[in-house]
Amino acid sequence: MNATPPVSVIMPVLNEERYLRTSVRHILEQEYDGEMEVVIALGPSTDRTDEIAAELVRETASDKRRVHTVPNPTGRTPAALNAAIQASRHPIVVRVDGHGMLSPNYIATAVRLLEETGAQNVGGVMHAEGENAWEDAVAAAMTSKIGVGNAAFHTGGEAGPAETVYLGVFRREALEQQGGYNVEFIRAQDWELNFRIREAGGLIWFSPELRVQYRPRPSVKALAKQYKDYGRWRHVVARYHQGSINLRYLAPPTAVCAIAAGLVVGAALTPLGFVIPAGYLAAIAAGSVPAGKGLPLKARLQIPVALATMHMSWGYGFLTSPRSLARKVIASRRPAVKTGETESV
Repeated sequence: MNATPPVSVIMPVLNEERYLRTSVRHILEQEYDGEMEVVIALGPSTDRTDEIAAELVRETASDKRRVHTVPNPTGRTPAALNAAIQASRHPIVVRVDGHGMLSPNYIATAVRLLEETGAQNVGGVMHAEGENAWEDAVAAAMTSKIGVGNAAFHTGGEAGPAETVYLGVFRREALEQQGGYNVEFIRAQDWELNFRIREAGGLIWFSPELRVQYRPRPSVKALAKQYKDYGRWRHVVARYHQGSINLRYLAPPTAVCAIAAGLVVGAALTPLGFVIPAGYLAAIAAGSVPAGKGLPLKARLQIPVALATMHMSWGYGFLTSPRSLARKVIASRRPAVKTGETESV
């Protein structure tokens, strides 16, 4: 591989007016000597996202690092990613979300790691950072083990092979070989694509050297929807690929069932039932103390709310995920394509 191969950065966006310009600036200011393009796939936004994207296209029209846009009328993330991949042209493809901020040497480091490891995809840490007390609380919850367990891309860890990684920096040949993302995976599309890459003999590599600043959801309602969707689609993944579930994924639905049972028993039979929800509240309150170290009091006080929202929403989504959704996704299963064969994106 060329030491500085040209790269294509692809961005699926929908209602990202708050962070889109800043996110693109972090891309265009990368400390990377190679050629670069940015392809933004525009969903049907109801805010100023399209207007901001058009401004970015005009502002970079005469620059070496240009921004282009492609339409994504479905608004679905995997369809947006596939559209952006098709519109891009370079051998390295970097996925970035509209609220993600790349560290200055992210692309240079990722390209080096692709060369050093021989991986088909490399990724790193989803480093959550807030801009107000609530977002700081969510960020603390998302980067603590009591919030997300031992997920390396949230909490950090040793470099090495991984099942999946946050976002990803791909060799184009791997994306083309597998035919891109499966559009039926509205969530967890990264996991499913990386699963096929691994099945075909490719390596997925995690490294804590790679960091992307992530802006948490701005309200309890938005956070609850995000984590309900996570749980819903993680159950789809479990049904899609038996054996992929572990205790970390079972903890939230177990907590939801236990708390619900405790409340029912406490209200109908004996106050001892309330020990379970009370114990949960005590646990997240205690876990919030180290998670909130160094934060202002207002943020620290909101960490238990963020933790409970994440746990309960994820668990509820997992428990209520319909089998019909999993059957639809399983019916669209794409077999892994071995080296030498190619599907169209």
